[in-house]
Amino acid sequence: METGKTEKAASILSYGLLVMTLTHALTHVFQRMPSALFPILMRPEEFNLTLQQIGIIAAIPPLCSALLSIPMGLLSDRYGARKMVFASMAVSALGALIASQASSPMMFIIAISLLSINTTIYHPAAYSFTTKLVNPSDRPKTLGIHGAGGTFGMAIGPISLSILMGLMAFRWQQIYLFWLIPVILGAIAVFGIKTEPTEDAQTTPAPQTASEEKQNIRSMLTTSLLLFLVFVGIRTIGRSMVESFLPIYMVNNKGISADLTNIIYGSNTLMGLVAAPLGGVIASRFGEKRWLIGVLVLSYICLGLAFVIPNTIAFTALYLISGFFNFLGMAANSSIVAKLSPTSQRGLGYALFFLPGSLMGAVAPVIAAFIGEVFGMSSIFYASIIVYVAGLFVLQFGVKIKTP
Repeated sequence: METGKTEKAASILSYGLLVMTLTHALTHVFQRMPSALFPILMRPEEFNLTLQQIGIIAAIPPLCSALLSIPMGLLSDRYGARKMVFASMAVSALGALIASQASSPMMFIIAISLLSINTTIYHPAAYSFTTKLVNPSDRPKTLGIHGAGGTFGMAIGPISLSILMGLMAFRWQQIYLFWLIPVILGAIAVFGIKTEPTEDAQTTPAPQTASEEKQNIRSMLTTSLLLFLVFVGIRTIGRSMVESFLPIYMVNNKGISADLTNIIYGSNTLMGLVAAPLGGVIASRFGEKRWLIGVLVLSYICLGLAFVIPNTIAFTALYLISGFFNFLGMAANSSIVAKLSPTSQRGLGYALFFLPGSLMGAVAPVIAAFIGEVFGMSSIFYASIIVYVAGLFVLQFGVKIKTP
């Protein structure tokens, strides 16, 4: 019995999964750095940005990603994960290089747009690769490990700003240059992947009919998948409203220093380093949809309380706990996409999965900036909770998932 467990663990932890986890971290290192930099870029000695300008800047990268989302999914299914992940690392390196030389808002926008496009190239290929590595029953576990890499990247980006700017007197442009070398090493690691899975790993191969082999985009778009994409879009509106303006709120409204703000902001996603793989293990036993709804309810309760309770320490603790519960559902969220999309078009399925996020991510910051200027910064976060709850209703009552 012990030998069987060891073999199963070995089959999950492959070189391919480790590389995808590493590159997932490097892909997301830059994701939250712009939001963490916004309080700094509002200073007169930097770009002297207004709240509305920040809303527009935050909206442009996801809009670029939205335009390329489906083409990248189709290219992923055609050319495979290795080529696409390498391409994403190359685009990431170019974006980091431009950001390191950014001396104007326009250069900064070009840089962060390329860094956002990098994730659009990466996600369909990497998620498709990861879901095919193991049996469907073990899929949440591998997605949890892969997701932990992404959350570590999202966390370490803002934290590196605090450490390198606060302790080593780096300028923010130099920190983008600092991350260029790890990205190049990640690109080199991709070449070590010798083979790619093309079908779901199964103990007993399932027979496929000719019609199943020829599924197209229209056949993929079932009611459950469409409603799940609606849920993803609604959830992204809430998340973008929070993430784009939370560092500014913490500095201006809570009186927290910019360096400490970035550490707290990064630590929220650092929770995913433990929560993502743990949530994947539990979701594989408990059921993805039921687990996802449960942890998101707890996450939103903690987030709402964080903005209601005035104490700064309580705010910080509740914000971090909210992040932990949120990332407990990360693997389940990704696994649902695999269940709702055919194996041969898994890359396209994940492109569709990230498309609503890119579209809504382009709209939400502009809306949030308007709410913040008219009703005050706190109103942004109260509105986001309402949006989050609306998304849960769509997931609970609209998305039907077949259980094996």
